[in-house]
This record gives sequence, C-alpha cells and structure tokens, in this order.
Amino acid sequence: MTAARRLTLEIVGWVLVVAGVAALVLPGPGLLMLFGGMAILSQQYEWAERRLAPLKYRALKGAAESVEAWWRIALTFTGIVLLVACGVVWIVGPAVPGWWSLPDGWWLPGGAATGVTQVVSALVALGLLVYSYRRFHDDPEAVAELEHDLHEATRAREDRDVAP
Repeated sequence: MTAARRLTLEIVGWVLVVAGVAALVLPGPGLLMLFGGMAILSQQYEWAERRLAPLKYRALKGAAESVEAWWRIALTFTGIVLLVACGVVWIVGPAVPGWWSLPDGWWLPGGAATGVTQVVSALVALGLLVYSYRRFHDDPEAVAELEHDLHEATRAREDRDVAP
C-alpha cells in the first residue's frame, strides 16, 4: 500500500470515527459512521479489526430496532421532516425577529452552510430509514442472522486470541 493511500485511509477513518462519536449525541447516524471509520481503520490496525464485529452488530441492531414498530418509523420520519424544515430556514436566512432577545449573531448561527448540512443529514437519515425498513421490517430472520454473525465473529476472535 502506498504511503499516500495509507495516509488518506487513516485520515478518512479517523474523521469518520470522530464524527461518529459526535453523532452519538448530536443528530446523525453515529453508530454507522463509527462503524465505517473502524472498518477503514481495521485495514491497518488489528485493534480496530477486533472491535469491528461488535460495532457492526450494534449499528445494524439499532437499525433493525428503529423499524420494529410503526410509531418508531413515524417518529423518525417526523424528525427527518423537521430537520429539512430547519435546514430550509437556515438556507433562506430570514431577518432576526423582534422577539429575539439574544444578540443578532446568535440568530441562525452558521448561515446557509449549516442549513445545507441539515438537509444533507436529513437525506442520509431518510436513506438509512429506507434501508432499515427494507432489510429488517417484519423480518425476524434478518435480526437472527445478525446475532449469528456476531456470535461467529466473537468466537473467531476468541479462538485467535487463545491461539499460540
């Protein structure tokens, strides 16, 4: 692997890991970004490879749980619509209203760039919702397959750790 490719993969992997950790508490697909970053880093680091299977399981298990019930799907979709609406407001950038009591600089911080980020995040969330619905909704075998894959990966890792 060339040094430039290795450096690029390292940077992309760490950016996804940091963004994924941030998205665990902020809006966004935190576990999926974290998994993506760890998948990239696992090409170079054994410690990342060891943590990949449990992280993949948790991310996909969360995706499966998000479409278990109609109210979860509706709540997620409502959040997506609200995120798009907020993004549009940020992009349009209306004037500071008279009732705003904070300094004007605190009104819609970040401007249009923040709005574009919100809309893109909403589109990613919509894509993930559609993916989760198609893969896991009313399909208990898909969830059982996830649990089986985690068990196999854990057993393989334990066998590798015990081997001389």
